[in-house]
Order: sequence, then C-alpha cells, then structure tokens
Amino acid sequence: MTRAIFLGSGIALPERVVDNATLARVMETSDAWVRERSGIETRRFVEKGVGASDLGAEAARAALVDAGVEPGEVDYLVCATMTPDHYFPGSGTLIQQKAGIPPIPSLDLRQQCAGFAYGLQMVDALVRAGVARTVLLVGTDVHSALMPFSEATWAAIEARSREPIPREDWEWNTRFRHLLVLFGDAAGAFVFRAGDGDSGRGILGAELYGDGEAKEILHIPGLGSGRRPFVTAEAIAAADTFPVMAGKQVFKLAVTKMPEVTRSLLARCGLGLDDLDLLVMHQANLRINEAAQKQLGLPDEKVFNNIQKYGNTTSATLPLAFHEARLAGRVREGSLVAFTALGAGLHWGSVLLRL
Repeated sequence: MTRAIFLGSGIALPERVVDNATLARVMETSDAWVRERSGIETRRFVEKGVGASDLGAEAARAALVDAGVEPGEVDYLVCATMTPDHYFPGSGTLIQQKAGIPPIPSLDLRQQCAGFAYGLQMVDALVRAGVARTVLLVGTDVHSALMPFSEATWAAIEARSREPIPREDWEWNTRFRHLLVLFGDAAGAFVFRAGDGDSGRGILGAELYGDGEAKEILHIPGLGSGRRPFVTAEAIAAADTFPVMAGKQVFKLAVTKMPEVTRSLLARCGLGLDDLDLLVMHQANLRINEAAQKQLGLPDEKVFNNIQKYGNTTSATLPLAFHEARLAGRVREGSLVAFTALGAGLHWGSVLLRL
C-alpha cells in the first residue's frame, strides 16, 4: 500500500508582535480580559501589502529545505486559506510561483479553520491514487487584512502614533473586541512523498465532516454572491464584511466534536488514545483545547498548544503547532500524531499521521 510519508515542515511568522497591552490602546480590553477568555498573550501581524501567498511561499520554501526536496520535485500543491490575496485567483498558484516551483496542479481549499485537516486528507488521496508523488501542503492566513481598523487605529498598533485614537474609532473597535483579540497572521507547510505503507508510516486515515445546518454561528454575512452586488459600501460601513460568531455555540461544538471524531478515527484505525503520542488541535481558543483535552483524558505531555503566542491563525494553526512541537522534541520518527480541527461551514474532523 502506498502512503503519503511526511518529509519535513516549515513556518512563516511576521516580525511584528502585538501584545494585549497594545490592543488595549485601541479598544476596551486588557491583558487579563483576553487571557482569561482565550489564553492569548500575543499575536503576529504582517506589514501592509503582505498577503497570504507571501507568508505561504516563505513557509513552503522552509518546508522544502527541511525535507531535502528541490522545488522542481514537487508535482502537486495544496493550499488552505480563508484569506486569499485576491477573490480570484486563489493563493495556490501564487505560492507556487513565489516558491520557485515549476507549473504544477495547484489546489485551493476553503474550509477555514479545518482547512489544513482537509488538506491532509487531500494529500493522502492524491498519493494513494497515484496522481502525485511529492506534495506540498500549505496553510496560510493573514487575518489583519480583515480587521475593520481605521488608519488611526493602525498607526497606534504599529507605534507610528502615540496619540489617543478618536472616540468613535475606540467604540467601533470595542464593538468587535471579542473577535479582534483572537486572530493573528502566520503560515505553515508540510512536504509529503509517496512511500511504502508497509513501513507503518504516513497518513493513516482521516474522518472529516461538513454540515451547513450550523453555518450561521460563524460566518461573514455581507460579502458574496448571495447578495447583489457582491459587496457594497453600505455593507462595509456596517461591518457586514467582518465575521459574526456565536462564541458559546462554537465553544460547545468544538469541545464535543473534536474529541468525538478523534476517538472515532483512532478506533477505525484499530488504535486507541493510549497509542497516541501527540494531539495537535486547532488553536482557536486555549479554553476550548483545555476542555477537549479533559474530555479525552490526555496528559499534558500528549497535547501541544501555542495559541498563547500566535492567536488563531486559522489554516496555519495545525502546521505551526506541529512544527514547534517537533522542534521541541515532542515527536520523532514513529510517533503517532492526531490533528483535529473545527471551523466555519461547519467543518470538523481528525487526521492520523505516523511519522
């Protein structure tokens, strides 16, 4: 049996670190308020003009070096993002070109916070079907481009101005603080190559779901073909182009669905929680992950979180957390790793990888 064997990983992080105290300069919040609700201490923001493909290409190049693979050896690219550089084209071909990869099939996935998990299943399918031999999977998101900040707010965040922002800007930002404090920018990438499944290594399986019944608990209401025209100045002014989230419902579903699907997938593969060496969960909220870990009864040494440093980076959270866990020596060749996520759609699921 041919399987997708993991070869290497890489990440890309913006230089600008934005702590909770900085956000407290532009909205009604505090370090204690943010930490208590999300566990987040800092996040990274790109500079103006840097898009998802720029971070994605940087992470891709790093992953290729780590894997010992030349750009010309990649024969398929899968990109997961919810913040593409353009409405179209997607960011896949932009990453391909910027990473110095020759023309190859480039696929864009839009499963939001579950995008990288879906990407892992796609890599598995491509390799098992013989469509591709060496696949590059990239998760990249630039959330700062979505934020409805005024120029005065950005000047304060970027320390270009020490003046207080206008009162109307303060009140506007405070209206969305429950979301604005959560997100950051980052990218991560994995490289896979077709190999002998009899070795026990590779992507072992995936269990993924999508259900539109819960679509309204996490969505952007005013941008898309469901309205005519696609976008209006009035929609932007009303912040209808910014996400809407029913936090309590998302929390409840995440702490239920992620443990449930992880147990189910392990059982389907003839494995149990005792066989698991590391669980990497989508980094949306530390409190969600702590509750999910408790439900699974996993010790701290079998779970890795880094949302404290980076916030929710959507498609990048799984590769970013895994890469740092790998660098910290938390996994090695032969380790069994579960990746699990839940995001808008609603999409959720888990994937098993034997390193």
